[in-house]
Amino acid sequence: MSDATDQTADRLGTYAAAAPYSPYAGPVGAPTDRDGGPTDRDGGPGADGDDERDDLQPPLQYRFDGPDDAPVLVLGPALGSTWHMWDRQLPVLTKQWRVLRYELPGHGGAPAEPASTVDNLARRLLAVLDDEEVDSFGYAGCELGAAVGARLALLRPDRVAALALVSAAARFGTADTWRQRGVVVRANGLDRTAANTPERWFTGPFRTTQPAITQWAVQMVKTTDSACYIAACEALAAFDIRDQLGHITVPTLVLAGADDTETPPADARLLVAGIHDARLAVVPGTGHLAPVEEPAAVGTLLVRHFETTWSADRPSVPMPYVPPPPPVQPRAAAPAPPPPPPEPDAYDEGLRIRREMLGEAEVDAAVARTKTFGSGFDEFATRWDWGETWTRPGLDRRSRTFVALTALTVLGRLDDLADHTRAALRGGFTPAEIEETLLQTSVYCGLPAARAAVDRARSVIEREAPKGKS
Repeated sequence: MSDATDQTADRLGTYAAAAPYSPYAGPVGAPTDRDGGPTDRDGGPGADGDDERDDLQPPLQYRFDGPDDAPVLVLGPALGSTWHMWDRQLPVLTKQWRVLRYELPGHGGAPAEPASTVDNLARRLLAVLDDEEVDSFGYAGCELGAAVGARLALLRPDRVAALALVSAAARFGTADTWRQRGVVVRANGLDRTAANTPERWFTGPFRTTQPAITQWAVQMVKTTDSACYIAACEALAAFDIRDQLGHITVPTLVLAGADDTETPPADARLLVAGIHDARLAVVPGTGHLAPVEEPAAVGTLLVRHFETTWSADRPSVPMPYVPPPPPVQPRAAAPAPPPPPPEPDAYDEGLRIRREMLGEAEVDAAVARTKTFGSGFDEFATRWDWGETWTRPGLDRRSRTFVALTALTVLGRLDDLADHTRAALRGGFTPAEIEETLLQTSVYCGLPAARAAVDRARSVIEREAPKGKS
């Protein structure tokens, strides 16, 4: 057939005037039938009298490429893109398949007949295939085009011979996200959405090195009909087949870009886990619009998938394939680190700290006194107070000593104050620092309590403090 892009300006009419330019293949052409001429559909209901088609808008704009007698492979576009997103896969696909590409409503100069559900798009595509007398076909779609393919596999599994879902998900994000995007487009038009499209579709390195394609993407979205874009957002908001994946029975390739932030590889893995006969391919260093960013890898993956799964007697288990480029070999696993040393027992640690602060003799004498009664309490106090509280990282030992001296003064626990005065001296406190601590405490607890503490501390200091140290 003759390519639609070779039609004259008169035959292109309003389609060419509205179409964005593709850096791959020139302006988008008019809808064509199997002989290469414009379709003569008037937008009315199907001529075959099928009641189901009476509720449909006009069939989708489409075109064929490849040999007329070859099996038909359908390619579905992403939201905001045109059929030109598949241009660079055509050379390898048309060697053995007759490729049918279609436009989403209001995209690429196609009639602006909005479709607000994925099922509507699927049935409108089936109307095209019925008119072209295509009974069985393969299908590959990207994003919204992938959603259409998944619904076709659920609606008519008898007609879909093999399926490829590119940048796909069982549910695309959240409904609120898509509806919010529709609100933005309704309020401001598509300019802002178009300007942000390259960040959603492509990786940073690709945007830097391919400015022409990046600008093409912006213009492609900008020239889309706003009402049709909003309706497509509604379709994606309502799309959710998570509980139906097990009913997809056709051999399926799920292809994801490793750096896709819109439909990350986790979404692809969910599809593979739910679809019985599915295989996963992740293309490294690739974003959302994988057929444009990595055309050779995507083309090779599609050829291998459809070659190995699409035959007259479809095998129940397709032959395995190796996705290009070769997967990055994982680094050798690092040797497991040695297990951490066991944490010291809180009682042993508390006894150690208690001996450091109060002195070996004092602690040994206290432990000996509890052998006949109170050993359990002494062990509990050593574990909880010294082993767990004094070892906490929030305060150093010196700060905790200030707290202890103050609290014991307030409570009038003079025996314990003597022990902690001794601990303060062992920890490097000077008698002057201890006195200043008790003086500060007297302001809050009263002179009598502080004076008793000073008297008890003096007896310890006179006995324990080194001579000449103040």
